[in-house]
Amino acid sequence: MKKFLKILLVVLAVLVIAMFVIGEKYHYEKSIVINAPAEKVYSHLNSMKAFNEWNPWMKLDPQLQSTYSGVSGQIGDQHCWKSDKKDVGNGCQEITALIPNQKQSTKMAFEGQGEATSDIVLTQEGNATKVVWTLDAEKEYPSNLMKPMMDYWMGKSYEEGLQNLKKLSEKP
Repeated sequence: MKKFLKILLVVLAVLVIAMFVIGEKYHYEKSIVINAPAEKVYSHLNSMKAFNEWNPWMKLDPQLQSTYSGVSGQIGDQHCWKSDKKDVGNGCQEITALIPNQKQSTKMAFEGQGEATSDIVLTQEGNATKVVWTLDAEKEYPSNLMKPMMDYWMGKSYEEGLQNLKKLSEKP
């Protein structure tokens, strides 16, 4: 019994230390090179409607209820969604910055789950465009221990989204 208690105390100590080492800030990023000029790639992310054409989360709920507000393709362009599916939930995403052919920034509010920001940065590389898609959020203790799981989920979604963007952008 003493050995079990010692092991349990060690496991608890490791978890507490891990919470502080991992920290509260969460950052994820993924990139891809697309064989198209930045102008063409940018046309697929300069509005919420264009972004949602390749957004990997849009297909998670075929019954998703979407509303758009603001001026399409300008700062303040917003997409809000409602879903009965727990893994989709409810929320809004709004464009906070647009630099033509270079960058789109958004903020997201997930009902009951917090907020996040995202940037999509384009860099011309010869005849191709490098796309870097990032997400930043705050994760409170102890949910910050989920970072490895978040990296796994985000990796799958970002990979799918970037591949969708590549297919759209490379169409003749």
